[in-house]
Amino acid sequence: MVSIENGRLCVKKMGRDAGRLCVITNVIDENFAKVLCAGRKKKRKCNVRHLEPLPQKMELKESEEEMLKALAGMKQ
Repeated sequence: MVSIENGRLCVKKMGRDAGRLCVITNVIDENFAKVLCAGRKKKRKCNVRHLEPLPQKMELKESEEEMLKALAGMKQ
């Protein structure tokens, strides 16, 4: 089973961003994480039950713009 951790790629299952690729930037606690979704410009707090983790990990970068470009280049 794939765990929820920093840098883990996920697919959002619910909400406005359902079906979009995202990356976990910070795990807040066992229920919530900060994620950066493709198509958005800001990090958002998300319930981990709304995320489907993928086996791939991504190296976290300093700027959000660089991470968004990397997410846009990846295919689901």
